[in-house]
Amino acid sequence: MTTLKAGDKAPNFEAKDQDGNVHTLKDYEGKKLVVFFYPKASTPGCTAEACNLRDNWETFQAKGYDIIGVSADSAKRQQNFKNKYELPFPLLADEDKEVIEAFGVWGPKKFMGKEYDGIHRTTFVINEEGVLEDVISKVKTKAHAEQIL
Repeated sequence: MTTLKAGDKAPNFEAKDQDGNVHTLKDYEGKKLVVFFYPKASTPGCTAEACNLRDNWETFQAKGYDIIGVSADSAKRQQNFKNKYELPFPLLADEDKEVIEAFGVWGPKKFMGKEYDGIHRTTFVINEEGVLEDVISKVKTKAHAEQIL
């Protein structure tokens, strides 16, 4: 779905997290960053993915990675998701889909024979210079940390 690939410069972004704090790509300069896009907070696949990343949080930290989750959910829904599953990373509430569209993960999807527009579950691994190291479009929700690391 996305046209971004390894070696491309990561799109600049600016969005508020579940607590109203603004996050931008510039905030993560000099750090490795995992940005994972998911369709909807608290749904089974998204919960499995977020909890898999949570369970491997210390490994990510030890390897110098920060993590940000992004969906079009409201800040309140993101906050409930973060609190319920004790997620240690911020979740961006991208209701206007600016970040989602900057990364090219919004588009037509099919589910149970119906077509609709939505977020394609995709993860971007960004290096210290803001360049994409990896784009993972076939996300394994229960083993996503292994895919990234």
